[in-house]
Amino acid sequence: MVSVSLGSSSRNHKVIVRLFGQEVLVERIGTDGDRKKVIRAIQSLDGKVDAFGMGGIDRYIYVNNRRYTFREAEEIAGHARVSPILDGSGLKNSLERHVVHLLADHPLISLRGKKVLLVSGVDRFGMAAALVETGCEVVFGDLMFGLGLPLAIRSLQGLDRAARLIAPMITQLPIRFLYPTGEKQQEIQAKFAKHYLSADVIAGDFHFIRRHLPARLDGKIVLTNTVTRDDVELLRARGVKHLVTTTPDLEGRSFGTNVIEALLVAMQESRRELAPVQYLDLLDKTGFSPRIETLTR
Repeated sequence: MVSVSLGSSSRNHKVIVRLFGQEVLVERIGTDGDRKKVIRAIQSLDGKVDAFGMGGIDRYIYVNNRRYTFREAEEIAGHARVSPILDGSGLKNSLERHVVHLLADHPLISLRGKKVLLVSGVDRFGMAAALVETGCEVVFGDLMFGLGLPLAIRSLQGLDRAARLIAPMITQLPIRFLYPTGEKQQEIQAKFAKHYLSADVIAGDFHFIRRHLPARLDGKIVLTNTVTRDDVELLRARGVKHLVTTTPDLEGRSFGTNVIEALLVAMQESRRELAPVQYLDLLDKTGFSPRIETLTR
């Protein structure tokens, strides 16, 4: 399976995974924010791969029982006419919910009751809901990290209201206005530091976390995915105590949910998007588990 991403090509990676008695080549191809390159890659590989991942852009976001579709992502996905294309949203709504509950009373992480900055709740509503269910005090950074507005959301009800108001509009915009793509993923502009520093846990999309990373995060826990070895060293250098990725470590790299979702779909004869319970069942059978790493003492 191949993940075609609007992200930086410097984060490309390739690994062979053995699952259910089969070897699967998993590859991530970054296009440095070039939408035309993404489309050309999908067109050239369509029907030659068992599944595509769609990286650097969401196709869908889910808030409660509502689904919002990003226009640009839908147009890109339309070029995959034979091979299925997955953006990871199904896995976010199942795996990440599950992982938060696993971490609630974990001896190292002990997530229950902690103060959490979730950089984008609409992108990860399953995680958002599970954090609230485990008694965490959550600040949702959607307006800050997505729109640059210095406004914190402090409840699921507030997140729901913001989504109802804003999602129909922002899903019509090009993703570059909302999310770092290409080489912009390598830039850090420290911002909203008080929200980072007042939290015990920084959670959510790594590119959003990295985008405004303060100079020090001593003793913090970062709960994310899609990290490279360089990302891990960046967090270590800034004092992060524990790193948790909801997706497993595959040869030093935690891939995005789009990659793992596409991998699981590629292994199925039907090659169709699965229900949340099916993803969890398959992940249990693979032996995949969250990555938990202590970076500093």
